[in-house]
Amino acid sequence: MNETILVTGAAGFIGFHISKRLLEMGYRVVGVDNINPYYDVRLKEARLEILRSRQNFIFYKMDISDYKGMEDIFRSHRMDRVCNLAAQAGVRHSLKDPFSYERSNIQGFLNVLELCRRFQVSHLVYASSSSVYGANRKVPFSEDDRVDSPLSLYGATKKANEVMAHAYHYLYGISCIGLRYFTVYGPWGRPDMALFLFTDAIINERPIKVFNYGDMKRDFTYIDDAIEGTVSAIRMDDMVNEIFNIGNSESVDLLRFISIIEKELGMEAKKELLPMQPGDVKETFADIKKAKELLGFYPKTQIEEGIKKFIRWYKEFYNI
Repeated sequence: MNETILVTGAAGFIGFHISKRLLEMGYRVVGVDNINPYYDVRLKEARLEILRSRQNFIFYKMDISDYKGMEDIFRSHRMDRVCNLAAQAGVRHSLKDPFSYERSNIQGFLNVLELCRRFQVSHLVYASSSSVYGANRKVPFSEDDRVDSPLSLYGATKKANEVMAHAYHYLYGISCIGLRYFTVYGPWGRPDMALFLFTDAIINERPIKVFNYGDMKRDFTYIDDAIEGTVSAIRMDDMVNEIFNIGNSESVDLLRFISIIEKELGMEAKKELLPMQPGDVKETFADIKKAKELLGFYPKTQIEEGIKKFIRWYKEFYNI
């Protein structure tokens, strides 16, 4: 297999796993990441070290908001497909530093779209988010639901990405597939996500912050399942403009989630019960009928198994 795929955000959680999987499948992968200090860069460097050991991986330290730098990369390599996973992530951080979201998620995404047009890359897969559903009260969340009420700037930028992709598909015939990821977790996960935060706090005997006094539910998607759905989207050959939910299609109560972590660690969490955070939502729950039908996406990993695998990785990585 001699296709070249550009993966932006290659040192990130999902970007690392998708790059690794594509390399295992025989693709050439051009990875781009700005290695920003939003969370511990040592974790990003450790992911990159694994990718750099592979023969068909080329890496550029580059911010996708740098048009000239990205243009040089597109000119140096004939990209067959692009998977854009680079973004400023996190709902809560968007309250503190909104302009970083505009640079990466709007300017950066426009750069990727425009370079796909100029260099005639006809297939783009990009990360959207369950955050676009915002104040949606109907569960499970379907791709047909209106998404006009995001509750965070992060969610608003992801909605903007979907609309921008639609315009580029309509104008230039680029196949654009947006993946609305639902709380992806697992080994090599992000330190700002609940599973990592809770595990780290419990092991180090610090209290965990439990928002909305624990009355929350999340559709947790194990990384291996998310990668299967993403690979299927990358390999699609139809000229389409589509949005897919990538979730486990099970809404897990937050207190049950915490109890599974406690059981796996053999330790009890000290809980700091707090009101709902601005920008947060009470429940997420993915309707994945469309992804099953068109991507062959069937998540297999139960929450207990996924948490067990994450904690095993965490203990190995941090020598616990």
